[in-house]
Amino acid sequence: MRGAVSADELRARLRRPLLRELQGGCRDQAVVGGLEKLLETVGQPFADVRELMAGYGALSPEVRAERIARALELLEAPAPEAPSPGRAVRVAEVLDEDAETSSAPFSSAELDATLESRRLDLGAQAPKKLAPLGLKTYRDLLFYYPKRYEDRRALPHFGALREQESATVVGTITGRKATKSRSGMVVTRAFLEDAHGGRLTAVWFNQPWLEKSLFPGQRVIVTGKVKRRGRLVELSVAHFEIDDDSESLSAGRIVGVYAATQGLSQAYVRRAVHRLLGALGVIPDHLPRSVVERFGLLPLDAALREVHFPTSEEGLAAALRRLKFDEFLFLELRVLLNRDTTLLGKRFTVKRSDLERFAASLPFALTGAQRRVLDEILGDMAAPKQMARLLQGDVGSGKTAVAAAAIYVAVQNGYQAALMAPTEILARQHYLNLIQYLYPLGVECDLFIGSAGSRERREARERLSASQTDLAVGTHALIQEGVTFRNLGLAVIDEEHRFGVEQRRRLLSGNPDVLVMSATPIPRSLALTYYGDLELSVIDELPPGRKGVQTRLVSDARRRDVYRFAWSEIKKGRQVYLVTPLIEESEAEVMSEIVSATKMFEDLQALMPEACRLGLLHGKMTGPEKDEVMERFRRHEFDLLVSTTVIEVGVDIPNASVMIIENAERFGLSQLHQLRGRVGRGEHESFCILVAGDRSKRTQHRLSVIEKHTDGFVIAEKDLELRGPGELKGTRQSGMPDLVLGDLSKDTELIERSRELAKKMLAADPKLEAPWATRLREELKRRSRAVAFREII
Repeated sequence: MRGAVSADELRARLRRPLLRELQGGCRDQAVVGGLEKLLETVGQPFADVRELMAGYGALSPEVRAERIARALELLEAPAPEAPSPGRAVRVAEVLDEDAETSSAPFSSAELDATLESRRLDLGAQAPKKLAPLGLKTYRDLLFYYPKRYEDRRALPHFGALREQESATVVGTITGRKATKSRSGMVVTRAFLEDAHGGRLTAVWFNQPWLEKSLFPGQRVIVTGKVKRRGRLVELSVAHFEIDDDSESLSAGRIVGVYAATQGLSQAYVRRAVHRLLGALGVIPDHLPRSVVERFGLLPLDAALREVHFPTSEEGLAAALRRLKFDEFLFLELRVLLNRDTTLLGKRFTVKRSDLERFAASLPFALTGAQRRVLDEILGDMAAPKQMARLLQGDVGSGKTAVAAAAIYVAVQNGYQAALMAPTEILARQHYLNLIQYLYPLGVECDLFIGSAGSRERREARERLSASQTDLAVGTHALIQEGVTFRNLGLAVIDEEHRFGVEQRRRLLSGNPDVLVMSATPIPRSLALTYYGDLELSVIDELPPGRKGVQTRLVSDARRRDVYRFAWSEIKKGRQVYLVTPLIEESEAEVMSEIVSATKMFEDLQALMPEACRLGLLHGKMTGPEKDEVMERFRRHEFDLLVSTTVIEVGVDIPNASVMIIENAERFGLSQLHQLRGRVGRGEHESFCILVAGDRSKRTQHRLSVIEKHTDGFVIAEKDLELRGPGELKGTRQSGMPDLVLGDLSKDTELIERSRELAKKMLAADPKLEAPWATRLREELKRRSRAVAFREII
């Protein structure tokens, strides 16, 4: 049984033929080719010898003899002592040959020094090598976590590998060969031997440069899929690294794998981090010890050492938990500080008699979820601090009725209220609903929209400024010049992400209490982070008796059947939505299977019976044009409306009973659920048909979530798992960082605990100025600068 070939054995292999050549007078030209080949392979570790022997074949016998004599002298020089596992490792032993030990100790206070300062020498090339990873300072390197981990404590020997399994193994190269296939593809093979004498062939495809990087005697760690042909074992390499760590940072342990650029080895990054950690004393913790103990967290020093070089699965899990907790805590602190948590708002008196009177006037009973969130909202309104609350609820869950109750309390306290919606048709819809709820209770309401006549707008403004209007409902027309509130106490903003920051700010001057409403279900973890400056209320219960929408997933081959069904519903007097993912054909993408709204509109004019009245709605229309089309559809001037996703939010057309979504695979699950919510709003049985152009198993599995689930929050969680937060959060927060370790689909408990801590810290010390918060405040500033987040402190 044989292990890795030692440096001494390689020296001996090279020394013997050199001696024979010298003894033979250096005249045998036949020896030259073999000697040059040997220098390329066995001589690979000895750069000084290879440089000396370069061009050997062209030299005279005399010069050859002189070169060989000098080469033999170099090979006789003693090898540098390998570090023993138990002793401290010097810089030069784990990094570049030119690394020098720094005379002064390296402290955590110097972590912000640049790598170019060589305050701790990681090698002359360190700044250049690490810069492509975005690592400019020692702190950057310390917080550059592995992207994944491999358990290499007991790598399998080659004989234990099973057919088609994915495996990571370690072996020593005994030879290598590159060949070309008939198609011109270069196939590189390295022949490996493990510590038990087992043989394996590692195979790379179309990587011709590898032949010059691999040489006999190298120890390599390879990961890939196993193929067995009798006793022959092959491994198609997906990932590999050359194990040139004298300290075995790359094997015999749980090993972190870092994101790295081509030409930068994993071993180099590991050695750099190892050197830094070895030079640092105890890394000061930015969290007070009481917090670390109360939340059962690892100290920062232990977490950073464990995350880079885990000692066990349990240690790694504890390290990741601590570092994730930090990520979420600083994120919550940033968003909470972005909103002045000490800002005073209005203080309302909430009378039981007012609530009983409001409830008695409704044509239905509030659900348990509606009563719960109303209690949360009224609790905020009764407090002196300004309310800033997000009210989430699925389509049809009754958010407007809850908002109406809050508006009624504000009016009963002598204040005015406002509700701002992103489109005229939504504003008009809210206006009609709120009149139904509040007019019988004596609440005067006016509508502010751009399309109103000049006289109508002027009279509404006069009533509002004279306090004759209690509730103003409208679009951004509410914040235009001349619209003056006498005493605005409560501002309700529907789908606030559709408004710019300045638009919201103008409505909120004077510090009214703020209630933000959203019909887009957002996973709790996402709401607590990206909407962290708002308290969260969720209506997670639909009113009794609301009809479900039957959902079906069909292939595009059955498209004609879908439109026959749509026509049968139209003949019953119903209306149909047809949603497509694009406005018009685009040359920039492959659109062979993508049906655009304009093309579909033209096709349907030929496909559907003449009696079918068609409408078209898309994002390139102006706001008034869109509102006009939707208003005509609401008046049933169209039977079938072809649209892009602009009909996604809020419009209530009870007669619409069919939603057809073309190329459904191009939409997110939450978006599909929102679109489905446009139907099923009346007394008629309703249907949502997803037409999929992509028939892959992955697509079918994803879209089946919509078929199986009707709860928007369950669907949003599934969407978060499948797509990640980037595509779900929209454009609301441009200053939010991407999480490095935290996972919004799995870490809700950590997020809630970190948010609870952030709120307690700011309640105790709103500007984090106390001595206990000094390190925390400095770390918060560092992280805020790193993501260009708007700084408050």
